[in-house]
Order: sequence, then structure tokens, then C-alpha cells
Amino acid sequence: MGVTVGIDSHKSSLAVAVLDDLGRPLGVREFANNSSEHQNLRRWIASHGDTRLIGVEGSGNFGAALTRHLLESGEDVHEVPAFLSHRERKKAPARGKSDPQDALAIARVTARGDGLSAPQRTEIFQDLKLLSEHRDQLVRARTQLINRTHKNLVASHPGYEQRIPKLTTKRSLQTAMAMLRNDRSVRAGLIRDRIAEIRRINDKIAAVEKQLASKVIESGTGLTQLCGIGFIAAAKILGEVGDLRRLRSKAAFAMFTGTAPLEASSGRTKRHRLNRGGNRQLNYALHMMAMARRRGDLDTKLYMERQKAAGKSDKEAMRCLKRQLSNVVFRQLITEAKGLISTV
Repeated sequence: MGVTVGIDSHKSSLAVAVLDDLGRPLGVREFANNSSEHQNLRRWIASHGDTRLIGVEGSGNFGAALTRHLLESGEDVHEVPAFLSHRERKKAPARGKSDPQDALAIARVTARGDGLSAPQRTEIFQDLKLLSEHRDQLVRARTQLINRTHKNLVASHPGYEQRIPKLTTKRSLQTAMAMLRNDRSVRAGLIRDRIAEIRRINDKIAAVEKQLASKVIESGTGLTQLCGIGFIAAAKILGEVGDLRRLRSKAAFAMFTGTAPLEASSGRTKRHRLNRGGNRQLNYALHMMAMARRRGDLDTKLYMERQKAAGKSDKEAMRCLKRQLSNVVFRQLITEAKGLISTV
């Protein structure tokens, strides 16, 4: 007899529900989220039937270790997006909200089979988000060190900024170290330490970017084929978006990215203003895409000229451009998502 299993994962616990082939509950149970209980969980669900379809909500987060254990054991495991189980729970609000009820909702979504994704791809999204956030933290730390180094160099070597406007390249760091060659002051010692730290962070950033590029290639995305998107931007987009199927339209995606301009008209003045909502990381990725295309893409340059000729300011034209690029990215992502659905 075939059964369907729904698993709601949390930091310390796992709620599990098993349905028969007619959708009737066969059992609901909670387990601790640790390696020994993962084995007990698998034995328990195996006692309900030989053929099993398992859906896990959070397979890339709290349920990652369990998902790996189930896959290594040969189980048929799929990721259930949280928005689908949320919709399922809303169908019966009188049942309330609890982990066992969530597991039952996940099992029902799994039984239907619509909108499920492979845990391996979900894990890639999680990895890209973690690596992107780590790179951002390293870049911020480097910027703070550079600012402090600038401040000390201005005090010890007035006018140095004419020779070294930025401390972001190997050559500029070497030049700064050469300026301090015969300086044995405390300030010079601190500058040397900070330059050494900047170099160390540069090496870390380069290593993380190499990992990002490898993960983006592993994901199989075509985002990097779009003008203005490199590995770093593609990693940020994939990591922040995750499963695109929760966004129903390009308009919903534009609201999610904060690129859908908000109306700010008054009297005869008809205009739109910046949308400060949405995911700011995605908004930044689209902004960098727009800046790159504005510099090197002829069609983008002509688009900006048409917007300005229509009376829009440069900022307003840029907001229109980002809105159009949001559609471009959405079309690429939705094409990839449809390809994955056909292979699941």
C-alpha cells in the first residue's frame, strides 16, 4: 500500500503525518530533531507502507539533516513550499494551528504533487543565500577597515589621497605600505595591521566569489546569459527568490523586488515615486544590472533617452528601467521553474 508523508521541521522537533492512498490519516507523531530520532522517524513511516512519497517543509533549513538522511536511505523526498501548506491550512481554519496540523497539511499538498521541488535544488538556493550574505558581510568589514585606514593616512601623510584615491587594489595597498616604510610610529603600525587585514579579507572575498560562481553553474540557471548579470548578482537573485512558484505574476515579482513604482500624483502633476518596500537585496541586484546595461547596452541607452524625452527625470527613467528588467529576470526564472516542474 502506498502512503504519503508530510513533515513539518523545526529547530528542535519534527512533526510527521502519514496519509493512506485515499487521503485518510494513518498516524501523526512528533520526533526530536537529532540523528538518532531521524532513524526512528524513518522506521516509523516505513511501518505504514512499502511505497512512500515524502514531503518536507524546510528541507534546506531545519529539515536539511533529516532530508539528507532520507535521501541517502533511498526515500522519495520532495520540498513542500511553505506557501502551499499555508494555503492548505486556510481551507480548514476551525482546526487551528499546531505542528501536527501543519504536518497533515504538508502531507495533503504532497499527495497532490503540484508545486513540489527537488530538495537538492532547494539546498542550492540556501547555499547561494548563505554565501551571498557572507560575501556582503566581508565587503562591509573591508569597507570599515578601508575608511579607518584612510582616516589615519590623512593624519600621517596629508595629501596622500592624490596618489592613492582608493585602497581597493593590490597596487594601491602596496603603494600605501611603501609610504610607511621608515615610519615607526604607533599610527603607522596600526595602518600596517589594517592593510594586512584588508588583504586577508580580499583573499576571503575572492574565495567566496569562486564558491558562488561554482554554485551558480551547478544550479543550471541561465541568468548569467542576461546582459548585466554576473555570478554575484545571479547568486543573490537565486538565493533571495528561492522557489519562484509562490509568485504568481510579473507584477507580484515586481512588488517583491520593490521595483513596482508607487503613484504619487497631485492635481495636474502625474508621477510615480520610488517603492521603498520589497526585498532590498533583490532591488540592489536589479539596480546593478540596470547600471551595467546603461553603460554598455545600446538598447538600454536608447530606452533611457526615450524616457527622458517623454519628460521623465533621470531617477524616474531609472525606476522605469528597473521595472522592465524585473520582467526580464522574472521571465527567465519562470522558464527555468517550468523546466524543473516537468522533470520532478
